[in-house]
Parts: sequence; C-alpha cells; structure tokens
Amino acid sequence: MSERISREELVKVYNIEITFFDELVDSGLLSIQTENEIRYLMYEDLPVFEKFANWHYDLEINLPGLEVIHDMLQKMDELKQKNRELMNKLSAINKHKEG
Repeated sequence: MSERISREELVKVYNIEITFFDELVDSGLLSIQTENEIRYLMYEDLPVFEKFANWHYDLEINLPGLEVIHDMLQKMDELKQKNRELMNKLSAINKHKEG
C-alpha cells in the first residue's frame, strides 16, 4: 500500500485549517482515500497539496482563484504537449522533404 497521511495529521503538520483541506477535496482539487471514516492524502499528492497551501496562505489566493489557476496550468501543460507533438511532426515532414 502506498504511503499516506491522515487529514488530521496533515492539518497539524502544515498548520492549516481543516476546512481548507475539506474545501480542496470538495472542489475536486485534491483526491483522497477514505478508510474507516478517516480521510487520507497519498504522499504522492503532497506536492500538489503544498502548492495549493502556499498559494492560499502565502499569496492569499482564495479557493475560486486556486481553481482558476489550477485549470489554467493544466491547459498550459496540454498546450505544451500539443506543441511538442506538432513540432515533432513538422520536423519529420522537413526530414522527409530533405531526404
């Protein structure tokens, strides 16, 4: 089983409000596992959680702002991937024309 941290422990370690964690989960920004009514965040998802916590507490970005930023960053990643694919196709076409 993958390593995980309970919501209660996460709140203590990161000194955040439990409602902030719950709002991230409710909005779909964080995925959790529930076992025996205890909510867990997988260790592999900690960087995402830390990013949201930093944006919220350090930059004072509210939940709707976090959702917008997250959505925009995902779209940017998709566009970067599409751009790489198109550049590879263009490169292949140019090699074919030269060869």
